[in-house]
Amino acid sequence: MSEIRYPNPTHDASTITSDERTWAVIGHLSTLVAAVLSAGWLSLAGPLAVWAVGREKSPFVRQSAARAFNFNLVIWALTLAGWVCAITLIGIPIAILLWSIAVVAGLWFHIRAAMAAGRGELYRYPWGITVLR
Repeated sequence: MSEIRYPNPTHDASTITSDERTWAVIGHLSTLVAAVLSAGWLSLAGPLAVWAVGREKSPFVRQSAARAFNFNLVIWALTLAGWVCAITLIGIPIAILLWSIAVVAGLWFHIRAAMAAGRGELYRYPWGITVLR
């Protein structure tokens, strides 16, 4: 999918402050930083923290962090499915495929989302399990 402009007609990309853009970028990139630091297991913590702190202050930050969190749930599901396949030994090739998809998709879409947030645009991830709004 592609980037979309902020849906509220009273707020467009030019009315999003630099602080809002920064927090939205942090919400998207925090998943990658946490994934590297924790071997993937804390990747939900970053966007959840940004969502919790910014949800009352900025709808743009709230939606950006929520979308990053929701997308990361799919990445977690792929990773866990890979582990289940790996345990069976026969499923190791499937596990490697699932892990590869999770890594590549996570990097690709989170970086694209962070770039869109830097421009003041919301990014619509291609997949997501809607938990946060």
